Amino acid sequence: VQLVESGGGLVQPGGSLRLSCSASGSILKLDTMAWYRQSPGKQRELVASITKDGSVKYIDSVKGRFTISRDNAKNTTDLLMDSLKPEDTAVYYCYVDRVVVTLDDSRIITFVDRWGQGTQVNVSS
Repeated sequence: VQLVESGGGLVQPGGSLRLSCSASGSILKLDTMAWYRQSPGKQRELVASITKDGSVKYIDSVKGRFTISRDNAKNTTDLLMDSLKPEDTAVYYCYVDRVVVTLDDSRIITFVDRWGQGTQVNVSS
């Protein structure tokens, strides 16, 4: 199972970006998906999460500015980031807490704590 992010880049303060994450593989079940971020010298922090039923959570600093969504049919999650601030600058990581897949030999495997490779977001004038 791989998680592949896209959509990072450089944006001016007040601008918007949409990050996307796609989970690949023969997925039978995909539980909570989330976005984390990490800035230089800081710990990785949870930005937003969404369960398979659509329940969402956000850290206080992004409430009202970021929106997480997912498409269960496509095994994807997006993070729409509006009103970006310089303090939002970080590497953003897609995360899945639990995913069940079927392998080529029909075995069913459960993976936990899967991470994407990260995508850089820079907010600067």
